[in-house]
Amino acid sequence: MKLQDKLVDALNVQIKEELASAYLYFAMAADFEFKNRSGISAWLKAQAREEVNHAMRIYEYINDRGGKAVLQALDAPKASWESPAAAFEAALKHEQYISGCIDKLVKLSREVGDNPTDVFLQWFVTEQVEEEKTTGDIVDLLHQVGDSKEALFMVDRELGARGAE
Repeated sequence: MKLQDKLVDALNVQIKEELASAYLYFAMAADFEFKNRSGISAWLKAQAREEVNHAMRIYEYINDRGGKAVLQALDAPKASWESPAAAFEAALKHEQYISGCIDKLVKLSREVGDNPTDVFLQWFVTEQVEEEKTTGDIVDLLHQVGDSKEALFMVDRELGARGAE
């Protein structure tokens, strides 16, 4: 069964959202690399690569279902954040936005009766629960450490371990 045009268009928008997420995380990574927070930067770069993989999943799905993936222009993300906490608060807000986008896609797939797309999107629903939890946990941790340079050093080091995966 070929994807309906309405779904192709909506999925193409989601490719843009996923790539915009990657762009945001790359911008954050660059900012914290510049500020000598290499662990935070490594975590953010790993997250950016994950977002590119999400976009590619959708891209391939569209093509597998007889649609055409069409890339859209991306806006430049913000370039600097006042603190790691501010960056991760922005990341959490962004992940919540992406969860809403996925929810709308699920609703649309059900409205048009496209069960394969509904099933495909369930992976993203689960992924967004994980994304929000992980980012929220980091926000909580950064709020706990506050302005302690020693504790922030430890958080930076811990987050850097993800970049080494």
